[in-house]
Parts: sequence; C-alpha cells; structure tokens
Amino acid sequence: MKLSAPVFVLKQNAKKLKRSKDISLSDALDQIAKAEGFDSWSLLQSRKKTYTPKTPEEILAFLYPGDLLLIGARPGLGKTILALQVLLQSIKDGRRSFFFSLEYTYKDFATKITGLDETFDLNNFLLEFDFSDGISSDYIISKTRDAVVKGSIIAIDYLQLLDQQRNKPPIQKQIEDMKDYAREKKCIFVFISQIDRAFDQQEDQQPGLSDIRLPNPLDLGLFNKSIFIHENITIAR
Repeated sequence: MKLSAPVFVLKQNAKKLKRSKDISLSDALDQIAKAEGFDSWSLLQSRKKTYTPKTPEEILAFLYPGDLLLIGARPGLGKTILALQVLLQSIKDGRRSFFFSLEYTYKDFATKITGLDETFDLNNFLLEFDFSDGISSDYIISKTRDAVVKGSIIAIDYLQLLDQQRNKPPIQKQIEDMKDYAREKKCIFVFISQIDRAFDQQEDQQPGLSDIRLPNPLDLGLFNKSIFIHENITIAR
C-alpha cells in the first residue's frame, strides 16, 4: 500500500495532530496510520521500512531523541560529507552539535565544513569538535555531559576506529554505553561507518547492516536507524 507521504512527513503530521487535539503522540500516530489504511502506527512502520531522504532536513526529521544512527558507505561516496551536512542543518535549527573524529585533523574538518558552507563560522557556539586520539565512549560522554541537551547531535567519525587502541573498551561495550547515554540525555548519535570490501557493487543490490565492516564483534541491533549511500542513492531504514 502506497503512503500519501514519506514516513517522516507522517510523523510531523502526527505531532501537529497531537498539539491540535491535545492527545498523546502514540494516539496521534495511530490516527495517522489508520488514515493511511493501517490498524496501528507499528503496523505501518513494519510495512514501510525505508525511504529515500533527499536533504539534511529530511534526515533530521527521521531522527528522534535517543536514536543511534549509522551512516554507511564504501570509501569516497560521501558518508562523512553527509554527516557534516546534517550537523550544519542541526546548527541552523539551533541544536547543540558535536563532531568527534579519529580520522580527520582540524584542517581536514575546517576545509570540509567551510566547503559545504563558506559563510559558516567555525567558532559558532553551537558546535564543538574534537580530534583527540583518546576518543572513546567514556571520552565522548565526559566531554559532552555538561553541554548536551535534548535533541543534540553527536557525530562520530568513525565507528571502526573506536576500539583500535588496546587501552579502550571493546566496541560492544562502548556502543552499549553510548546507547544508554543517548536515552538518558535524549540526544542523538550519528556514527559514520565503513562498508566491507566484500560488498559486491556490481550486483543489483543495496548495502545493509550485514555489510558493515566489523574488525571486532558488535551487535548491530544497537543501532535503531541506518542510512546507506550507494550509486548516488541514500536509503534510510
């Protein structure tokens, strides 16, 4: 059954309905779902698991406080650029935003983000960035705890580097801790991730969680949202 609008738009409509009718969000979501021909919102979501976001605004509308988003792609397809675009939009929306990178230097970051928006002020008080070799879940939590608020975006570049040093906890433990932190603080984590080289780009298929490169064991079910970039198409789940 084709929806009258993308899922993220239907969610926005539910929020408006909640305010106008003074009902709970869950009741509003169910009413929207019934108007689309589904008995409940959960049933609608189970039938409509993907959409193709075209702008950073649409991606932010796809995200909710407490979410862990994974952005995956093969090298050179723009996963870090997409994360930075989301951060820029987050800042335009007035949200506190953070960028932690084990891959970029400050110069790399400054070049990329000002290339996306040449008017952007790197001293913007809504943005904090960090390029320390010590970046881990404990480090990120300690650095953001006094500044993060509901809806803040914390981007991490990138997933596979978090536990490459032996003095850091296993990546499973780190992601579990950040998931708990996201729920506690009602913030949103955005993890940039590599796709395994075994993914065959010649076949007519889109990458998914099963294609994420995992040097060390990790339950990918900890990520409740994902975006994959492939052949100039962005698919969100």
